[in-house]
Amino acid sequence: MKATHTPLVIANWKMNPGTLAGATRLFKETQTAVSRSTGVTVVVAPPAVYLAECARRLKSKKLLLGAQNVYFEKLGAYTGEIGMSMLKSMHALHVILGHSERRARGETSEQVAQKLQAVLKDGGTAIVCVGERERDSHGQYLGTVEEQVRKSLSGLSKNKLGNVVIAYEPVWAIGTGNTATPEDAHEMKLFIQKVLSDMFGRVALARVRIIYGGSVTKQNADALLKDGEVDGFLVGGASLRASEFAQIVKAAQAYGS
Repeated sequence: MKATHTPLVIANWKMNPGTLAGATRLFKETQTAVSRSTGVTVVVAPPAVYLAECARRLKSKKLLLGAQNVYFEKLGAYTGEIGMSMLKSMHALHVILGHSERRARGETSEQVAQKLQAVLKDGGTAIVCVGERERDSHGQYLGTVEEQVRKSLSGLSKNKLGNVVIAYEPVWAIGTGNTATPEDAHEMKLFIQKVLSDMFGRVALARVRIIYGGSVTKQNADALLKDGEVDGFLVGGASLRASEFAQIVKAAQAYGS
């Protein structure tokens, strides 16, 4: 089945590589590897300290820059934080919010909602991460995801829905090699769509992309797209290998063309 939205594939480098030289090399390799991609939006989100150099080396319109986090205030005495206007000046307009690795260290959905407003105010696109820590036979995990969606999107207006992406990332699958089955991913996509429809009406279904994150590889990407019907991927470990990341992009391209 062809995608109803333009597929979105995001490379989340997390806290990698360990040096500027390594980041420069990986960015160059990635940019070359996806240079011929069409019908798919490709974003690289490096550590913030590498953004300026990546922006300087950005040559292709086939590749966009993103960030792994942002602070909800624009400027001020907030040691260690980065404002959206700073990211925008480095062409990083896609921002990952509420990743499970940040939620595990205390970030709340209420804070995600504040950051969401900051991203949208400066014309960015927010990638809001949601997902359960574990699955249970009673379906309580659905309640966990619903609460995250509702609280993270609190205060969002309908006219900004097109600038929001939901990244479903089951915590038990991230960095473990255990991927949700296509059926799991499809079930959760339908559930999130129901929550969005309840919140904003059916208009949300046409505007909000729902992507999958959690041990995405070139081996499982096709099935997740075909049977899971996700709108793209938030890629972690595999994005540190440009050739493998390009294969994931290629799989998404096939469903977006």
